[in-house]
Amino acid sequence: MSFGPIARLLGVGALGVAMMATPAGAQGTAPPIFTTGELARACGPSAGDANALASRSVCYAVLVTVGQAHAMYTTGSRAAPPAFCMPNPSPSLEQVASGFVSWVAANPQHAGTRAVEGALRFAAATYPCAAPAARRR
Repeated sequence: MSFGPIARLLGVGALGVAMMATPAGAQGTAPPIFTTGELARACGPSAGDANALASRSVCYAVLVTVGQAHAMYTTGSRAAPPAFCMPNPSPSLEQVASGFVSWVAANPQHAGTRAVEGALRFAAATYPCAAPAARRR
């Protein structure tokens, strides 16, 4: 499955979040790639993790950024087709994060991909869009 321009555009938001988490001494080097596996660890920190609150904040920031950017690029007159369609009512952010962690555990082949790609693959698999109705002739 290829997400083409949506993934490229959404990657900018995820990259910004990942760069916020890099040490100040790393400036001037190539930005790190924030992977799907790393996002899953942020979304489901282990019990007793002293950084659990910060990890979840990064997780939520990436998931919200991907969702909002997806909505922005899939609405309007020149919109790209949506990669996923959220149900109504939408699940809570905590439910989405938990589902993402489970999806990554079940799909380890995507752990090394960029976080935005993993988030889009998860959303497409978990929240597929209904097939358009067949046209009558």
